[in-house]
Amino acid sequence: MNSYLITGGTGLVGYRLAKILSEQTNEVCLLTRKAGFIGEFYTYKWNPKTKEIDTKFLETTDTIIHLTGAGIADKRWSVEYKKEILESRIRSTKLLYETLKNNKHSIKTFIATSAIGIYGNNIKGVADENYPAADSFLANVCKEWEEEVQKIATLGIRVVILRTGVVLSPRGGFIKEVSNPIRKYAGVIFGDGNQMMSWIHVDDLCAMFLKAAIDETMQGVYNAIAPNPVSNKTMIKKMAAQLKKPILLPNIPAFMLKIIFGEMSEMFLATQNVSSKKIEQAGFQFNFPTIDSALDDLML
Repeated sequence: MNSYLITGGTGLVGYRLAKILSEQTNEVCLLTRKAGFIGEFYTYKWNPKTKEIDTKFLETTDTIIHLTGAGIADKRWSVEYKKEILESRIRSTKLLYETLKNNKHSIKTFIATSAIGIYGNNIKGVADENYPAADSFLANVCKEWEEEVQKIATLGIRVVILRTGVVLSPRGGFIKEVSNPIRKYAGVIFGDGNQMMSWIHVDDLCAMFLKAAIDETMQGVYNAIAPNPVSNKTMIKKMAAQLKKPILLPNIPAFMLKIIFGEMSEMFLATQNVSSKKIEQAGFQFNFPTIDSALDDLML
């Protein structure tokens, strides 16, 4: 039995991961803004902005899973919110590094999330983990974030970084935001719809975190996406078919997305065909390798 501490444990992925780990009889606690309990999980208090952290978790935890960060799509990308997206990730990671560096602990493994946004919005061909980082806002956030995470490896702790794509979950995120308009006959395809989307079922992503925690041969960066990316129009049409609703409205052109969402519109138009070969070669087996299998499970 392992003992896990999860940051960002109240989020879409974090809470699902905590439940799965707990169901497998692991000890799980969360690092949040308030001490006490969230559901069944004990919470230790921290505040990265003020550099406050309850270090008692260090006495029993052997694995940290670091998911904290301001939501990329939660707000329009104002100058202030772009700063928060970056600083929320950097501050929290630095605080964990300093805490581990300056205190006695039993941490053996540190697993962090990043994003395939590091490869940019116009991937040529298929991107593996050695594909060069782009020079865009999200790519630069990912680069700085990963640099901070890698510093933890200098403390003799095994570090794994999972670069996620679009996470498909019944609790929210992409599935909820896209399926709600479809149900109201207002579903639309973004741009020309040909942009490739690299996605992953939330339970496969949680299984990757678990594998990274227990497989001591895993180290460094892995793409955390399913092996079969699809185009935006394929994704939308398959979701509509699941809901038995037609797509009646014309595609939203790129310029209109720019007007509505500003700089954030680049997320909806990005072409990101990303390889999952490295994680598969590490022995990971997907329960939901195709978009059909994922949507069959998520949109019952």
